[in-house]
Amino acid sequence: MMRLTFLGTGGSMPTPNRNPSAIALNRDGELMLFDCGEGTQRQMMRAKTGMTIGSIFISHFHADHVLGIPGLLQTMALQGRKDTLEIYGPKHVDEFLYHLLSLGYVGKGFDVKPIELKPGDVVERPKYKIKAIKTVHNVVSIGYVLEENMRPGRFNRERAIELGIKPGPLFSKLQSGYPITVDGKEIRPEQVLGPPRPGRKIVYTGDTRPCESVIEASRDADLLIHDSSMSEDTQDYAIDYMHSTAVEAAVVAKKASVRKLILTHISARHSDLGSANKLEEEAKRVFENSEVARELMVIEVPYRDNE
Repeated sequence: MMRLTFLGTGGSMPTPNRNPSAIALNRDGELMLFDCGEGTQRQMMRAKTGMTIGSIFISHFHADHVLGIPGLLQTMALQGRKDTLEIYGPKHVDEFLYHLLSLGYVGKGFDVKPIELKPGDVVERPKYKIKAIKTVHNVVSIGYVLEENMRPGRFNRERAIELGIKPGPLFSKLQSGYPITVDGKEIRPEQVLGPPRPGRKIVYTGDTRPCESVIEASRDADLLIHDSSMSEDTQDYAIDYMHSTAVEAAVVAKKASVRKLILTHISARHSDLGSANKLEEEAKRVFENSEVARELMVIEVPYRDNE
């Protein structure tokens, strides 16, 4: 399972329709956050995501991306959390957390570990990795790529039976990539497995102008979540404040050959439904599979082969 819940989809200024930036990602029961704007913990309660977060990945330290952290940490402490919480971010993440914690926002009970990342750094996890990528904003910033490891090919049951393997635990062992021995004869996984299959790939840009580094990092991604603060008629604002328009995000998606584009970080001037739909329409003219994020929207990311 890979499920994303859009907890906050607005720009710098919250509106009645949109909270500041935050996305919860649940991968096979492991919960992580990408950015944590003001009110994130309440959105998590509304969405029923739970609060057993292992990691928070911060794109940059503008207030609309981090002000939800103090309240979230305090709630975790009140709930009796014991596990260490890892908070990843660009340069100064350690200073940010030092000052935050020194103000007494968090009760005792669990450790908060800052981990600084720069573009190209990789966080290795069992069965997947998260890579920091270069973005272009008006402060130090990074985006993130979550990419799963290659999966074993499809298991050929008929071929396995032909080789004298009885259905049961030996099937599972071969599917997991281990050789087995039957009647003194070694049978290797490649004899009964098809070609390796790709895992899933998700890209989150945070705030950014369109840039080659994001295009390269997003090649063939299943999902690109891209800054889309402005419409084409307000492109000057996007350039001045180092954000992207919906059309610019769509061009990135098209160049990178992604499967789906989600437009987020919607400016307050486009917060109402009609204006947000305009952004979506602009993007669709360039890249058809574009969608504007809605508050508490949930997306399941399937495998390309649906298995």
